[in-house]
Amino acid sequence: MSVPITLLLILVLAVAGHVLARRRVLALAGGDARRLHSLPGHYGWHAALWVLVPGLVALALWLVVQPLIIESRLTGLLPPDMTANESDRILILTDVRRLAAGLGANGLQGELTLDAVQTALDDQDIAVVAQVTQPVLDAARAYLALSAAGSVWRGVVVALLAIGGLLWALRVTHPDLRARNHVERLVKGLLVAASLVAILTTVGIVLSMLGQMLRFFGMYPWQDFFFGLTWSPNFRGNSALGLLPLLWGTLYISLISLIVAVPLGLFAAIYLAEYAGPQFRAVVKPAIEVIAGIPTVVFGLFALVTVGPFLRDWFAQPLGLGSSGSSVMTAGIVIGMLNVPFISSLADDIMNAVPQALRDGSYALGATQSETIRQVVLPAALPGIMGACLLAASRAIGETMIVAMGAGAAARLDLNPFEAMTTITVKIVSQLTGDNEFDSPETLVAFALGMTLFVITLALNVWALWIVRKYREQYE
Repeated sequence: MSVPITLLLILVLAVAGHVLARRRVLALAGGDARRLHSLPGHYGWHAALWVLVPGLVALALWLVVQPLIIESRLTGLLPPDMTANESDRILILTDVRRLAAGLGANGLQGELTLDAVQTALDDQDIAVVAQVTQPVLDAARAYLALSAAGSVWRGVVVALLAIGGLLWALRVTHPDLRARNHVERLVKGLLVAASLVAILTTVGIVLSMLGQMLRFFGMYPWQDFFFGLTWSPNFRGNSALGLLPLLWGTLYISLISLIVAVPLGLFAAIYLAEYAGPQFRAVVKPAIEVIAGIPTVVFGLFALVTVGPFLRDWFAQPLGLGSSGSSVMTAGIVIGMLNVPFISSLADDIMNAVPQALRDGSYALGATQSETIRQVVLPAALPGIMGACLLAASRAIGETMIVAMGAGAAARLDLNPFEAMTTITVKIVSQLTGDNEFDSPETLVAFALGMTLFVITLALNVWALWIVRKYREQYE
């Protein structure tokens, strides 16, 4: 039974439980809803939740556990020399899954010989693996058989749990049942579980990177990584994996982006919040926020085709500072444009939250509108504006596509803003691109870079929240 059909079955049983429980409790109460502890709808939701929660939890656990069990079984079927290390095992299992998908999609699950399977795949132009071997073919057939059996048992188990939950809910349904209390308690638990998703996701990210980072530091000295001045990876050995050139490029590009984004975004917010009329604001603010919805790859193309050549022809070459369209200035300006709606929207909302009574008091004392903005509104909104700027900085630090297309890939320590440089995020992508094995420091360094970037952005976000909470003004 496929996952969509299983979900549909759970939904049908939940609807049936809702209807049956509602009718049952009204029948037991003689049709008088006043004799019920809760509203009739609460009894229906009580039964529906008894179907949904066990069924969905069982389905989610099955989808997580089944691939692990199948991979464990397949590892035992493959020759030991093909799974000698973790990277080889991962690659072989990937080939097995690809071949199984090709066999299943083209009806080649039968007992065909190795040559017949290879010929059929070649004739149908299906490039699942480079070369099909007998152990991989046997494992792919086992994968199909185990997956089919798992799907059947998954449907049976989930259906039994859902039906069992339905029968139990109908059995305990009676007029004195505190259905509303049970439903609210269960919904509260679901909300708490949903709120934990972000925390568990963060923990999972940290743990996934931490293990690989420790493997990297077991192969490469941490002193050379954190204090090295050269970035020169070489997958044949003798690599120099110094963090400082990448960190400098990241901070340099982020600084330029903030120099562009903060004044433009803040001035736009001041105009929209204090000067613009309702009709003009209703048109301009959504137009500015449209920029935030443009994909970053489009900004990267804009940097590559327009901004880079413009800066090269009008500034870099006449001033003798460089001849490349890819530069720190190019990426910084475009990332700043990307962050303008982010800062303007947050600053606008923060300034609108300043009470009008403060403005009226300033006007009553004889201050002009500009003096009121400078001496009353901005100081009151300053903590929130600072928090918005720091959040924009963390966003600029994590940008990848614009840097890759607008700033180049050179890792260097240089003050010239018209020279090509790169950032941590770009090198994370480049080190993990391709079929590189996770047994070399040149690949594992991506996890050390990712952990470093995570710590930097986390520190900026925490600092922003600290500033907002420490200095924010609360008004009645």
